[in-house]
Amino acid sequence: MPSFQHRAADLVELMDDPACDRELLFRTYAQFAVINPLLSRWRTVYRRHLRPLMQPGVPFRLLDIGFGGGDIPRRLDRWARRDGLRLEITAIDPDPRAADFAARAAWPDTITFRACDTATLRAEGARFDAVISNAVLHHLNPDAVTRLLEDSQALATRLVLHNDTVRSAAAYALFSTFIAPWFRRSFTAEDGRRTIRRSYRPDELLALAPPGWRIEPLFPFRQLAVWEG
Repeated sequence: MPSFQHRAADLVELMDDPACDRELLFRTYAQFAVINPLLSRWRTVYRRHLRPLMQPGVPFRLLDIGFGGGDIPRRLDRWARRDGLRLEITAIDPDPRAADFAARAAWPDTITFRACDTATLRAEGARFDAVISNAVLHHLNPDAVTRLLEDSQALATRLVLHNDTVRSAAAYALFSTFIAPWFRRSFTAEDGRRTIRRSYRPDELLALAPPGWRIEPLFPFRQLAVWEG
């Protein structure tokens, strides 16, 4: 069992390697649609934070940063439609391989994918009602986390939600024992362990955030960095 006292900042996830096996990467993207409902708690986040801001007949503009396999935008769009609401989602990822993966599937006309970063959107003067991300912050070094939070705040008019893992020995042990063995022929199992070791604890994340942010616990091993306009 590795130590969890300090963040394993030098540990690189396999999927972040530009030269990684493309087939394994795409399998990893596909498996996000299975593992995120188990771990990320977006249904709860949608009910608590996003749905109360939305009104029937009024489009709600949402930015998803680092869409990966695109499963989070798809689920949010489906939940909103069931509630009689309209989400207009722009999903961005700086890795062009994510856009290539998304291009292989059919998507609702309310979801738009772009291979770009938040700095590009700020330069364009883009604004959104809400900005979200899932499992992005742990990929970034501390300075990059602060920049992303600043960019998110500048791009959002009402709400920002960054959902990520909390580093802990318990999360590592449970993931390794009960979840990792089910995900083969991909980077999911190994990168999941590396994700936990690279993740920030709530106090560490709050120390990187600009004024006005708060960290909410999301049981059992997740956290939300929240800003409200």
